[in-house]
Amino acid sequence: MADADQPAAAIALRSVTRRYGERTALDRVTLSLAPGMTLAVLGPNGAGKTTLLRLLATLLRPHSGSLEVLGHALPDEGWAVRGRIGLLGHEPLLYRDLSVRENLALQSALHKTGPDRAGELLASVGLERRADEPLRTLSRGLVQRAAVCRALLADPPLLLLDEPLANLDPAAREVVEPLIGRSSAKTRVVVSHDPQAALAEADLVLGLLRGRPAFLAAPGSIDDEALTRLYR
Repeated sequence: MADADQPAAAIALRSVTRRYGERTALDRVTLSLAPGMTLAVLGPNGAGKTTLLRLLATLLRPHSGSLEVLGHALPDEGWAVRGRIGLLGHEPLLYRDLSVRENLALQSALHKTGPDRAGELLASVGLERRADEPLRTLSRGLVQRAAVCRALLADPPLLLLDEPLANLDPAAREVVEPLIGRSSAKTRVVVSHDPQAALAEADLVLGLLRGRPAFLAAPGSIDDEALTRLYR
């Protein structure tokens, strides 16, 4: 039996469609993801992966279908879930002329988390010694670590991750994995261009091709032939 305070599904889409002008980016996507599970989203460039993340993050509205995140219907109840979603995408969503610490202070004020949480995250990703330097002076790998801190500042139950390990060397990946990886025990939607790595850490896998679901299945049932058809 599900906890009374926890939705039966962390994410639920029913025939969700999203268009850009005359181009359909997502076409009647239906899926359900239980709390604490990981959904891997695969597909070639332009398949609709980032559009799906932006819908879940309340940054876009569907043109048809229904969408629920953490028990709230979107877009009408987006206000209720925005602070409970950690989005980590291609852009760090940080101010380049501010230091990492200043960026996190702004986010802390927004989410009312207090300074201790920011300090804990900076220590966890190994950024304490560089935290007072302007973001524009840091390498892409260090900026990505800062973006991880920003995404986790409010301790969100849902993580939306678009190639989250991009720009990170093996040592940095080892540092951030406990925070955003499978061991974090958070509900996760992970967009990846590495099918084998995605299959290894997913509970459910969605393959998108030209906006349409090519498959939605447990990773153990997806064979090489299905992946070849997806990327050919």
